[in-house]
Amino acid sequence: MKHNLAPKLTLGALAVVSALALSACGESVADRSISGAGIGAGVGAGAAALTGGNPWTGAIVGGAVGGVGGAATAPRYRHYDGY
Repeated sequence: MKHNLAPKLTLGALAVVSALALSACGESVADRSISGAGIGAGVGAGAAALTGGNPWTGAIVGGAVGGVGGAATAPRYRHYDGY
């Protein structure tokens, strides 16, 4: 039995590229939450597709976890360097 891995690998590569592109976005809680949700959705969909799960479910769960993680890791204050 031969399986076509091209769509799964393409989706996985897209998730990795999206995660790298969005990984440092934002300083505010809202910005970090949105970028974290985007990263989580991409990684969740890719992981679900690669493991035989439902990519939509992976995107929803990953987006929720990423959004919470992004909000939790946002800086609470801005450092003023005098510029």
